[in-house]
Amino acid sequence: MTSGTQPPQYLITGERGAGKTTFCSGLVTAVRSRHPGLLVAGILSPKVFVGGQEHAIDAVDLASGQRRRLARRRALPAATESATPRWEFDAAALAWGEGVLRSATPCALLVVDELGPLELEHGEGWPAGLQAVDGGAYRVALVVVRPTLLPPARRRWPRAQLLSVSDPEQAVAAARETAAALTPLLSRP
Repeated sequence: MTSGTQPPQYLITGERGAGKTTFCSGLVTAVRSRHPGLLVAGILSPKVFVGGQEHAIDAVDLASGQRRRLARRRALPAATESATPRWEFDAAALAWGEGVLRSATPCALLVVDELGPLELEHGEGWPAGLQAVDGGAYRVALVVVRPTLLPPARRRWPRAQLLSVSDPEQAVAAARETAAALTPLLSRP
């Protein structure tokens, strides 16, 4: 799917709770509606709320629809130096997600939600997500990163365009607009 140059990449960023995953989910829905049969692959990582509080993070395989519990919120932040002090990740779910991302390409739309400190600073978590984006076997890639991790993400993908999400209430409408703008890129052979 590459033609000698890297296909378009978009870094989706925003503060915690800004609607990054909602944006990606809305974009996937809009793309599938506009382009039935187009292969959309990768992972979404929606938060799970209990009583209005963040309780867990799931991982959803966009190609198959399978869902796994990826992480649980720690009762107290980790006392040791942890890359993820608020979340305790499930090793089996991380390995499953790594397999999903390893087999996600080639595809038309690659979504990796999200690459965080585990991947960008420690080489852990989902390195296959980094490799899938680097490999370029897609028409368009969306990569979710927190604002604090934009510097290493921009170094790794200097041509990536930045899409900032700041309002979860507007995320789905913005996703529909972005899906319309991506149509020429996703429609090419």
